[in-house]
Order: sequence, then structure tokens, then C-alpha cells
Amino acid sequence: MRYLILLTLLTIIAPAGSFAGISVTQPTNDFSQAEEHERFPAGTATHRKKTNKDVFSHASANMSFEREIDFKVGNGFFKRLWVTAPASTQASDGLGPLYNARSCQRCHLKDGRGHPPNGPDDNAVSMFLRLSIPPQSDTEKNLIASHKANNIPDPVYGTQLQDFAIAGHKAEGQMRIDYEEITVHLSDGEVAHLRKPTYRVDALGYGPLHREIQLSPRVAPQMIGMGLLEAIDEQDILAQADPDDSNRDGISGRPNLVWSGEFNRVMPGRFGHKAGAPSVNEQSQGAFHGDMGISVPLHPSGSGECTERQRDCREAPTGNSPQYESLEAETRVADLVVFYAKNLAVPARRKHDSEAVLAGKALFYKSGCIGCHTPKYLTRKDGVAPEQAGELIWPYTDLLLHDMGEGLADNRPEGVANGREWRTAPLWGIGLTPTVNGHSYYLHDGRARNLLEAILWHGGEAQHARDEVVRMSKRERQFLLRFVESL
Repeated sequence: MRYLILLTLLTIIAPAGSFAGISVTQPTNDFSQAEEHERFPAGTATHRKKTNKDVFSHASANMSFEREIDFKVGNGFFKRLWVTAPASTQASDGLGPLYNARSCQRCHLKDGRGHPPNGPDDNAVSMFLRLSIPPQSDTEKNLIASHKANNIPDPVYGTQLQDFAIAGHKAEGQMRIDYEEITVHLSDGEVAHLRKPTYRVDALGYGPLHREIQLSPRVAPQMIGMGLLEAIDEQDILAQADPDDSNRDGISGRPNLVWSGEFNRVMPGRFGHKAGAPSVNEQSQGAFHGDMGISVPLHPSGSGECTERQRDCREAPTGNSPQYESLEAETRVADLVVFYAKNLAVPARRKHDSEAVLAGKALFYKSGCIGCHTPKYLTRKDGVAPEQAGELIWPYTDLLLHDMGEGLADNRPEGVANGREWRTAPLWGIGLTPTVNGHSYYLHDGRARNLLEAILWHGGEAQHARDEVVRMSKRERQFLLRFVESL
């Protein structure tokens, strides 16, 4: 009975989907009880295994035994430590010459979330800096306008700063972060302390950065549910876009439109902090190429991110081998890693039907958070793998770009996204970050040290929802956080 009064005030009518003609994906406005199937956010693909540090590393629960073998082999390649070429193990050589990590697992530890360096003795292996410059010519402007390129790379350092290099070569530089404390006054006399980061690069290995360099930090995101996000119908994503805010609700999401080398057409981006990749395959192969310097079918250069001005880097031996399609990670390897990534299962909800969580859910919906964090979808039945077909899923994202205000702005465009826009991050599994990764750093650069700080950084289109949280009583904020932690 502790929260009965709050629940009664926020309960209006029966659950969505209980009346003829109302879609099961319609957001509910009954918070007196959990919705049907809400405990299983990935439908039948949801796993119900023990909640421990491996909770993000299980296969889709609806996967056949035969396909689970491929999942485990893909996991092996995901964990593979790549070595310098030439090596006796040609299936594993070709690292770098410039790189950020030696394996996928090094950034996505336990398939979870990365973090910024925690003090001078901590490395940045699960975080790096994106680099770009404004278009310098009509040709470069046309590349951006036609969606054939998301960014124009720094002419020397490329599209990301690699802070490691193989023997005999210099790393590109070292990311450094300075924090400034910002105080936010909440209701009930509560005070929150945020940290505002500033980024720079030290120990540059190849001369100065471009005079108009644009830096943007990236923390490795958690991996669960990616195949299900890809299985959301494109039209369901586009239908949520309201770039001109025609309904006057203050929210004007829009898709990032990016070129797909896989499908040879412009597509809505879904993956990456600014939705710069249209598919799991392109996101994965881009990471092979950029993060580890490994050649793959979509990026066949054995020199990885080495630019034309890094001549010694481009002339170094590569691991491109004739018996492996003249690549370092041939199609079979790339496909198995993508299969693994698509099938990392979302865990079942915890305490989803408790009174405190339901009270927090009501506040989450009432505050307008679902204006961007769309609760649920039905995935496509055709053209997707059996594990992702026809599932009712609850990722809490619209996969669209939103202006998040000056506080979160990186001032670096990516595709259609401008310097203030970010993709709505999926929330499923977010409350398990401390269990999996032993920390609670959130947002694209890990500046938020807990979920409340992450909420308080929201601005722009999310300003109204953020201000509602500030105005809540301390007890209401606790309910809200209990709900988010249960996802």
C-alpha cells in the first residue's frame, strides 16, 4: 500500500492493446500493474539466466542448438587477440599498424559499456576520439550532401585517434580529459554535481591536427539487442520523425540518412551514438577497420586507418592473405562476429511489477521521456533471422536524432546529424551496467557517474522532461530511477 496513492493518481484507463483497433505497441496509460509480456523485453529471445557479470553475454533464448554453435564461434572471433603481421598464425595477423584495441572484447568488456579513464593510471581502451574537419571544397561538400560520406577526415589523422601502434611505429596521440564541476539544484533542497568534460590531444605523433579539427569522444556502448533493433521496420522508425515539430510538442526527431556500402543505397542510420551506421554488419566491419586496423570485405585495406600522409604506416606489412580472400578478417569471420553481435540476448526485467517500479514508470511516461524513448515495437517477420522475427520488444528508443542542447553538444556533424544531435540510446539493460562492468558511467562520453546525472545533462528537445525530473520530490526521483534501473 506504500505507493497506492501515487499509482491511483497516475492511472487513467485500461492498458493499451486491450481494446479492438489499438496496437499492442501503443504506450500504456495504466500503471496499476505491469503490461502483458513486459517482463520479457526481447520477446521470446529474452534470456532468463542468472544476473551476474555474464548477463549480457548469452545467446538469444529462442535460438536452435545448431545456430548456437555459430554464436559460440562468433564469440571466439569477437575475443580474438590480433597480432602484428607477418606472423606464423596468418589467420590472426594484421593488427594495426595503428589501433585502439587488439580485440572487440577489449572495448566491449563482457559485451557491456565502456568508460572514460578513471585517473592518470587508467587507460582509454574502451573510449576514443572521433576526428573530422568541415568540408574544404565543393567536392567534399557534395560528398556530405549526397550522403556518400558522413564526415571529412583529418588529412593526417583520419576519422579517429588511434592511441596505440605496432612496434616501429608511433601512436597518433593520447586523449586527455579535464573536468569542470557544475552544480544543479533540485527540489527538496537536493543538490547534484555534474562534471563537464573538455578534450584535448597530447603527444601527437604525426604533426599538428588540422586547424579546424572537430573532436568527439565515444565510449563503447553495450551490445545487447542489436539484431532486434535492426529488425524494426524502417517505416516504423520514419513514422516517428517530426523534423518540423508539426505537433508542437517540442520534440522534432529525424533519422540520420547515411550511405550503405552493404546495400548500395541511402538508409536510416540505427547504430552508433549519432546513428552513423545503418546495419550491425556495417557497424561491426567499421570497428574492425577503425578500431583494430583489420581489413574486412567492406574495408579491404590492410593498412587500416593509415592516411596517405602516414607513409611508413601504409608501407608496413599487412596480414592480407590469398587464402583468406586477400583480407585479414575474411567474410566468414566477419559474418560470424555479426551473427554473434545480433544475437546477444537482452535479459529479463527485474522487479518490473513492483509498486515502486510501476510508480517510476508512470513518472517516466508522464514526464514526456517516451517522446524520444519509444517503449515498444513489433519486429518484421520477413527478411530477418528467426531469432528476431515477429517479436514484441521494449528497447525504449526511437532510433532518431534529437537536439540535446548545448550542454551535450560535441559540435561535430556526422551525416545528417549536426553538432547538437544524438541518437536516442536504447535503455534496455541499462540498470545492469554496474553488475556487468563494475561502474555506472553513462552518456556518449561517460561523463555521467550515475543515471540521475545522465538525466540532468538532457537539454534541447529533452529540456522539458529534464525539468520535470528536477521539480520532482526526492521520493519521486527515487521511483523514476528504480524504473530505469529495472529495464
